[in-house]
Amino acid sequence: MSNQTWPIILNFIASLLGAVGQWLYKLGAKDLKEIPIYKNLPFLGGMFSFLIVMGLFMVAFRLGGRISVTFPVYALTFVWGTMIGVFVDKEPFNSMQALGVGLVFVGVAIVGGMATR
Repeated sequence: MSNQTWPIILNFIASLLGAVGQWLYKLGAKDLKEIPIYKNLPFLGGMFSFLIVMGLFMVAFRLGGRISVTFPVYALTFVWGTMIGVFVDKEPFNSMQALGVGLVFVGVAIVGGMATR
């Protein structure tokens, strides 16, 4: 196992939590006029999610993660966010979006694969 493996895994987990955090912000934003921020549970959940994301970044860097290797893995947040939008919120999804998602996966695989050699 490469010395970048755990930092990559931590950034992968952070990417999932980051997408969930964005989705929670979206849910919370719908009620901002009716519910104050301090009572808006989806908004607070999004904030908590990003606190965990920042903690995962810190641990990854503490383990020797290189930002040029680990941070591109966090780009998967865009993929997970797209999937949440499509499957949970029933947003439309077209072939150009599919191409973009595929390219993000390819890029992350290349960066991660090169780092673990």
